[in-house]
Amino acid sequence: MRNPGASQRSDPASPGAGATSSGHQAARGLGGSRAGVVLLALGAASLAAVLSLDPIAQDPGYHRFADQRALLGMPNWQNVLSNAPFLLVGLVGLRRILASPPQEAPWSWGAYFIGVALVCFGSAYYHWRPDNETLLWDRLPMTLAFMGIFVALLGEHLSPKLERYLLLPALGLGFFSVYHWSRVDDLRLYIWVQTIPLLVVPVLLWLFDGNYTHRRYLVYAVACYALAKVVEFSDEAVLGLTGGLIGGHAAKHLLAALGSWMLYEMLRRRKRAGTGAAPRRTGRSSPSV
Repeated sequence: MRNPGASQRSDPASPGAGATSSGHQAARGLGGSRAGVVLLALGAASLAAVLSLDPIAQDPGYHRFADQRALLGMPNWQNVLSNAPFLLVGLVGLRRILASPPQEAPWSWGAYFIGVALVCFGSAYYHWRPDNETLLWDRLPMTLAFMGIFVALLGEHLSPKLERYLLLPALGLGFFSVYHWSRVDDLRLYIWVQTIPLLVVPVLLWLFDGNYTHRRYLVYAVACYALAKVVEFSDEAVLGLTGGLIGGHAAKHLLAALGSWMLYEMLRRRKRAGTGAAPRRTGRSSPSV
């Protein structure tokens, strides 16, 4: 494994390298705590809002998908095989992380792509025999991905030290949310785990200029995932509109995998921004995208 970010670091002996480094740290310190308070308030308020709802039980009808066709003895074949792209994206992303680890939050990015790869197996297993018991194995790897990307984004925009303290508790919370649902049939905490990364992305883009270029790929990823949820809830309608070509749930898998690919492309293409990640201020130029 190469030294994390070795290809991106300035030569310490080069003129101005020390000034750039110290300036980068100062930029993080200026107003960084205020931005952290905003993010903490967002997380606490969203969690409180979700937990204030009545318990949300799993709808038994969730397991009745519009496309239940079999192929060569494989039940629900489209919903099963449409998970294959998750494995591809997860492995390609993990290879990228191992070959060129990000300077901030490498373990969190690794957890994200491991989760994406495992979704292939967990979701395929669930769709082969859809019920609450197999759904558990669909949702567990998703929480690995959700919490991995959540901590990765916080680490990159607030402080790399956050990964050390947040990653394991965040992963534990994600796993607990699925366990809690499986024991008491209450989805509220799992819904928050799935939603909080989507809420954090626009706030981070608003508060910070960013350490890296190509942050627009975060927007592409969120858009893909949002569209995936739309077609998921329009399962039968999508099947009808496509003349039986593909159901909404299989389309959801493809769009969600595309969203993960956008994050991989962001990591592959991005470079260090010239000014580092500083909280945005009134009158500053628009954030690097």
